[in-house]
Amino acid sequence: MATVEHDAELMLRVRDGCSGSFAILLERHRGPVVHFMFRMVQNQAVAEELAQEVFLRVYRSRGSYEPTAKFTTWLYRIATHLALNWLRDGKHERGQQSLDTGAEEGTSARQVADYELTVEQRMVRDSRFVEVRRAIEALPGKQRAAVMMHKYREMEYSHIARVLECSESAVKSLLFRAYQTLRARLAHLG
Repeated sequence: MATVEHDAELMLRVRDGCSGSFAILLERHRGPVVHFMFRMVQNQAVAEELAQEVFLRVYRSRGSYEPTAKFTTWLYRIATHLALNWLRDGKHERGQQSLDTGAEEGTSARQVADYELTVEQRMVRDSRFVEVRRAIEALPGKQRAAVMMHKYREMEYSHIARVLECSESAVKSLLFRAYQTLRARLAHLG
């Protein structure tokens, strides 16, 4: 909880003109935001570009910042809106990075070698990983955002609701429909 309060405190200092505080916030949250954006848009270069835009918007909005919610709620609301806008505008159809490019070539930076698995076990694991990623990627934007925040960022329903600007029951409904769809699409993985 100290970090949450500290983030808001840092942002208030940024509002007052302290650029060092912005550097701390950027260092602390850049990696998770890039990761979140990548999971939303499935393209590393676009994820980094969108994350940069998130922090640019945070900095530009510094004068109007009020700590009415967690700093991360505000931050992920900006990130979610940018990602959903990017997806909605169809920009994802150009320059889409293939999910299995790295896995096929054995160069995926997202995977850690597991020397205890056989080649066959690794191939099965990699194949399942790709299937799960594709199933998540195929979800509608808001459902995908909710799943990313819930499973990968471990955010609570109330936090996700504030980010997506909806009720907790709407978040539960989004997640229920998303997980139901994922279960159906991935049932064969058993």
